[in-house]
Amino acid sequence: MCVCPGPRRIAIPVRSSRLPLLSDAMPAPAHLFPLIRNCEVSRICSTVCYCHHKHLCCLSSHFAHGHFRYAPQKKFAALYRPKENFNHFIHARDYASTPQRFYLTPPQVNSILKANEYSFKVPEFDGKNVSSVLGFDSNQLPANAPIEDRRSAATCLQTRGMLLGVFDGHAGCACAQAVSERLFYYIAVSLLPHETLLEIENAVESGRALLPILQWHKHPNDYFSKEASKLYFNSLRTYWQELIDLNSGETTDVKEALINAFKRLDNDISLEAQVGDPNSFLNYLVLRVAFSGATACVAHVDGVDLHIANTGDSRAMLGVQEEDGSWSAVNLSYDHNAQNEHEVERVKMEHPKSEEKSLVKQDRLLGLLMPFRAFGDVKFKWSIELQKRVVESGPDQLNDNEYTKFIPPNYHTPPYLTAEPEVIHHKLRPQDKFLVLATDGLWETMHRQDVARIVGEYLTGVHHQQPIAVGGYKVTLGQMHGLLTERRARISSVFEDQNAATHLIRHAVGNNEFGTVDHERLSKMLSLPEELARMYRDDITIIVVQFNSHVIGACQNEAL
Repeated sequence: MCVCPGPRRIAIPVRSSRLPLLSDAMPAPAHLFPLIRNCEVSRICSTVCYCHHKHLCCLSSHFAHGHFRYAPQKKFAALYRPKENFNHFIHARDYASTPQRFYLTPPQVNSILKANEYSFKVPEFDGKNVSSVLGFDSNQLPANAPIEDRRSAATCLQTRGMLLGVFDGHAGCACAQAVSERLFYYIAVSLLPHETLLEIENAVESGRALLPILQWHKHPNDYFSKEASKLYFNSLRTYWQELIDLNSGETTDVKEALINAFKRLDNDISLEAQVGDPNSFLNYLVLRVAFSGATACVAHVDGVDLHIANTGDSRAMLGVQEEDGSWSAVNLSYDHNAQNEHEVERVKMEHPKSEEKSLVKQDRLLGLLMPFRAFGDVKFKWSIELQKRVVESGPDQLNDNEYTKFIPPNYHTPPYLTAEPEVIHHKLRPQDKFLVLATDGLWETMHRQDVARIVGEYLTGVHHQQPIAVGGYKVTLGQMHGLLTERRARISSVFEDQNAATHLIRHAVGNNEFGTVDHERLSKMLSLPEELARMYRDDITIIVVQFNSHVIGACQNEAL
């Protein structure tokens, strides 16, 4: 059985970055010693590939254990461990009795960090790259088992441009998996001209081969659900048939296409769950997709036109190189959560004033959900009557589950949640060197300015030395000498990573209080057992897109 033990920023409010519980004297978990002794690194990072082999990760297990991205209710309180009991929980576990230091070796650390990395370089024509995108690097580091994040990248074949996206699942990986497979098709179809849509429909009608719409760029672990492919295709076909019928003859606006694609996919996820499927496997799958949830941050790059469509709290950040060679970060998305005042006001405007005090509690929607926009999560969209009908008529796994039968408090005027994205358009400039798309697992550990500097220095190979900041710590002369020595050694090996996303993850997980990668800390973080890893960090998924400044500059000059 696939068990997903990690909560999604919900039950355990503490996520320390200091590792106080794993001091140098703390013995390592006993079950890890033979893994290192026998060099079975693959078992340490088994969560990387686990979801690939058992991809129907158990939403039911999440429900049964209460591990979802919502604040715990009293009836589920026993399933959560509050901060004050955390140390007791740690020390109650079965650890080796012999106190000794335990570290992963650098090759073992690299094996874990690089297990999911993927790189793509845009091909050149006649020795020239005519695209505004040089290529991209991506990577994932799981904290949940299986990982709940997903990523996608594809080139549009019937229209111009490239699509890239990160998807952050909660209450399981089912919704994030479905969205990562389907959303780009909905976007591509939304961008197609009327003539191409007719050609595709006629090919289906006559049984001819279809025009390829997307060229995917996927890591071997980024799979597709073959069992649901026919269902997904039928829903997509219904969508393009409606687009054909609604043809206005006008050129498709990218912003409008992105919004329509997000909303239509979420609607289809909901409808498929309501209708069900005679195949029991598919019937349970569509229900798991609908009852779980996912945020999405998607980039569409076409020449100098960059569009970011964001739903939830993943982020897009532009890396800009200033005239003096330094790096700055430009936000291209806004979090849809309680920290966004405009988002809170939007939610309040959509519901009666009598619900104003109950809409957002403890920085959560209805006191439960962190993101204010997401795919799936039908418990925040369907009426109570519809929820009860679907659960009661659904499979036993759904009907016997406490979570699916639980109705959010103060649930009066649904829907409370939307998948409609906020779209930002940016005209690329020669100084815009790269784009970072990442789930909140990165942004919870690193400031955007640090992300811009680290990626910028990695891509250019130029390392700007900053004064060592000790942040108020009392540092002896010997300790300062050690820090300077470490920094000098780090400079010689800082570009050992062949992937910018991997390099960024190394810093996100291994940075110490002085802002440098500490191998001991990195080793400890990566050797944490599954049940502890999620308490220190979230899944991290990153895509780093490198832009072609020469092409962007030429396009800019032509426009003048």
